[in-house]
Amino acid sequence: MQIKGKVVLVTGANRGLGKQFAKSLVEAGAAKVYAAARDPGSVKIEGVEAIRLDVANPADVAAAAERYTDVQVLINNAGATLRGDLIDPASTQGVRELFEVNVIGPLTLTQAFAPILKRNGGGAVVNVLSVLSWVALPSGGAYSVSKSAAWAVTNVQRQELREQGTLVVAVHPGYIDTDMTAGVNAPKTTPEHVVREVLQAIEKDQEEVLVDDTGRSVKESLSTASPLYLTGIPR
Repeated sequence: MQIKGKVVLVTGANRGLGKQFAKSLVEAGAAKVYAAARDPGSVKIEGVEAIRLDVANPADVAAAAERYTDVQVLINNAGATLRGDLIDPASTQGVRELFEVNVIGPLTLTQAFAPILKRNGGGAVVNVLSVLSWVALPSGGAYSVSKSAAWAVTNVQRQELREQGTLVVAVHPGYIDTDMTAGVNAPKTTPEHVVREVLQAIEKDQEEVLVDDTGRSVKESLSTASPLYLTGIPR
């Protein structure tokens, strides 16, 4: 599937990885890029159409699906993070809030746009997940839980949408060099590299994207006697 000439909707497009998606899609020749954010005024990207969309707001999701009926590729990029110990009862509310953004948001968007993608030839859905779909870090349990759930949702969507010709792509990056990871002292991948790998995957009909050594090593460990979800990621 070629990106050139396609109509693409990107959530969380006002900063970080989402902003890079929107910029790169324009450069790749997408016919139209809907750059979605809670505040469309915060989208400062030449060549896109900024739209209002809070992925955790069902009314926003329904309105977007009613209005943007030409979408051929949906990129579920918007996400949130939270630090804290999962064993702490106070973290439960944070887990609920992350689920609304990281799991329910992409789920309802895909539900809303699946019929549109089908009418427009099948297209693709890209779910930006994390290497933390497969492994947890200290004080990042709520985020890992939400991304693990989003991975499970992605796997089901892949099966359910295959018959209508919709490619479902899961992206499992480690740390990406954005403002979300500004306080993290660890190897990071550039947003440009992540987006380049994802767009190539779409064009190759590739269903899973590993963009860095962290993702590849964690994935490789899953079938061993000492998977990294038991031993932890080496520091």
